[in-house]
Amino acid sequence: MDNELAALAASGATTLVSLMVTDSWAHARELVGRYLSRTGADGATVAELDSARARLLAAEAAGGAQITQDIAHQGHACLQHLLQAGATTGDDLRALLASLHPLANDPGVRRATVRNDISGGVQHGPVIQSGQVTGLTLYAQDPSA
Repeated sequence: MDNELAALAASGATTLVSLMVTDSWAHARELVGRYLSRTGADGATVAELDSARARLLAAEAAGGAQITQDIAHQGHACLQHLLQAGATTGDDLRALLASLHPLANDPGVRRATVRNDISGGVQHGPVIQSGQVTGLTLYAQDPSA
């Protein structure tokens, strides 16, 4: 494997590990899961990511830096294996990293905060907040029934 692909795999592993301990992990996990399914990886690989995240969160609480390095090394090895086996290409991995980059804690990325408030009493049905909704039909049961 050439140096560029090895560096790409290392960058991918580092990005994954950094995202595992953030609130963005759910979205990142979805993106990585789709990527892995295209490479032919089995569902156990995503389960391993969940297990790694749990170990990272536990290690972070206990202050264990070695676990972080171990998981990054495992991620690097996995990505290298996918690249060497031809299950993925450098361009595919670059595309994944480009989609993960905005989720990472990058000071250059502006974070938006969304706050939804509902007022006017108790709501007994769906509440939809949107700029524009078209073609939507809601069916509600009669609350007195």
